[in-house]
Amino acid sequence: MATSACWYPDDSVIASARLGSMMRRLAVADFDALYDVSIGDAASYWSAVADDLGWHWRTPWREFRRDPRGAPFAEFFVGAELNWVDNVLAQARSNLRRDSIAIVGENEDGEIRDVTYGALTQMTMRAAGGLRACGIGVGDRVGLMLPQGIEAAVALTALSALGAIVVPLFSGFGADAVSDRLAACDAKALIVAGAFSRRGRKMDTAGMVAACRLRVPTLDAVVVVGNGGDQTRQEACAWATLLDAEPLDAPVSVPANHPFMVLFTSGTTGKPKGTVHTHAGFPLKVVHDAAYLFDLREGERWFWPSDMGWVVGPLTTIAALSLGATLVCYDGAPDVPDWRRIPDLLARHEVTHFGASPTLIRAMAAASVRPVDAASLRILISAGEVLDAEHFDWFFRTFGHDRLPIINYTGGTEASGALLSNVVLRPITPSGFNAVSPGIEAAVIDEKGEPIAGQVGELALRAPFIGMTRSFWRDDERYLESYWRQHAGLWTHGDLAIHDHDGQMYLLGRSDDTLKIAGKRLGPAEVEAAVLDRGAAVKEVAAVGVPDPIKGQQLVLCVVPLAGHAIETLANDIADHVANALGKAFRPQHVLFVDALPRTRNAKVMRRVIRQVLGGLPTGDLSSLENPDAVTALHALRGRIAASL
Repeated sequence: MATSACWYPDDSVIASARLGSMMRRLAVADFDALYDVSIGDAASYWSAVADDLGWHWRTPWREFRRDPRGAPFAEFFVGAELNWVDNVLAQARSNLRRDSIAIVGENEDGEIRDVTYGALTQMTMRAAGGLRACGIGVGDRVGLMLPQGIEAAVALTALSALGAIVVPLFSGFGADAVSDRLAACDAKALIVAGAFSRRGRKMDTAGMVAACRLRVPTLDAVVVVGNGGDQTRQEACAWATLLDAEPLDAPVSVPANHPFMVLFTSGTTGKPKGTVHTHAGFPLKVVHDAAYLFDLREGERWFWPSDMGWVVGPLTTIAALSLGATLVCYDGAPDVPDWRRIPDLLARHEVTHFGASPTLIRAMAAASVRPVDAASLRILISAGEVLDAEHFDWFFRTFGHDRLPIINYTGGTEASGALLSNVVLRPITPSGFNAVSPGIEAAVIDEKGEPIAGQVGELALRAPFIGMTRSFWRDDERYLESYWRQHAGLWTHGDLAIHDHDGQMYLLGRSDDTLKIAGKRLGPAEVEAAVLDRGAAVKEVAAVGVPDPIKGQQLVLCVVPLAGHAIETLANDIADHVANALGKAFRPQHVLFVDALPRTRNAKVMRRVIRQVLGGLPTGDLSSLENPDAVTALHALRGRIAASL
């Protein structure tokens, strides 16, 4: 699977990279040696990271790691006390940063607001004081349902400063999804936008809030940001009232392993899983990644559009504000009023780091988004799912003018930050990962749990790591079953991967999406890449396997064609191309055309939903879907699959 690199670091990149300061601290010559220290002497590595980042401990740790309940429940930085918010407030104490812009927020209507680090500190401590007056304290769970922006950042830092536990929620969730998540963790309060706009339509949350009050008996308080509906007649507290409160003197000091966030993941079966993240886990891991993998520096401008309900929202907020960068937020659709929105925003706000999901990258490519002319840009980021080589190449050559490194980045809600990534000290290959993240002991393993190279296997981790979830909220059994029981002593992450002989790693999709046709195993990404490589007629594709009495599985492709392309002959054309590229055994049994693929609200294509529907199986929890109509359309196509069996 080896391919040529598209980007190489020059001398100036190597000399200025933040990884260089870490290598000097550790007295090592290159990245390989730094990685070896991070695994072989993890305590020294993370001590050096904290020193290099200026990380604030209230009380130093006595023991780096202990496992009183076994590796799945490992505790890190034992004996330490801190509050991660100290790292944000420290920016306002700096003469250089106090009056610098901490956050810039832009909405669909073009309104732009900003706040300095000094003002952010005042807002955070006043909001914390107001929340304390509402009865919120250490350990209380509080839902946070705000679009990414100034208020969301203040709420996140204020709740954490109190020692409360934030429960981020997607701002577009309906009543059932919100109630289920709040009830699962006995939430005491909810901070919610009164209303917000999407594509020019006003979305009022009053009905959702009313339903939550009925369904979540522990919900004592609702704080409404902005105007909306009749919530104020339901004894809700206005956000502005909190900001007039007596401020909190200082963030509460908590143990290193005290939870600060329960972040739910979506699934196609069973209830959403509440990953538990601590003050010295998630924040330190994501600040580490921003500094050393994304090479983010003080004063730079970071834009990675997301929502606070997905891992990227808290990740970007904590990382940018802890490092003294400017967090650029956009609350709206990327193509409103048209697809110039993103490149114009990058130039307008002089963004240095731009992160995008593969779905956004593919959409921009399909829309022929004009190349970025922002001279400030120096880093591109792709994360969320597999980015095929064709669109990786477009992102690099067309969008990035053949000059910007793309940091391919993968980890997940359960891991906080990266397991695999690119680093700017090494050449970058389309769709590949040129490094395992420092502190992560990763390998590709076979069905027996043995490391392999050059073959498709499971991505696994050999040891506990900084940032890994402290189980699922009140559900240890499901946590163990999800990650630790497939192979004894290994965290099995659920991704198919190849560790190439040239040292690169590639992801091939989720392992539960694995295709096994006539006894041969491959990842959906391989098939999808072959389809996307065939020409310009296909916008998106998902490859799934459905039960077949003879082959075990039959390969089915769901294709979203580009507008203006006739589909009469396209199905056979695509099937022939896949057979030629991958072998006759992998010729698709069906090529189905759809208007859209079902995807989560953070833009991941839900192949498991497609597989379940076309296979005639229950779909499970669909609360995280952005476009449930796509599932209805798949049900209508189910008959074609059934008739062939």
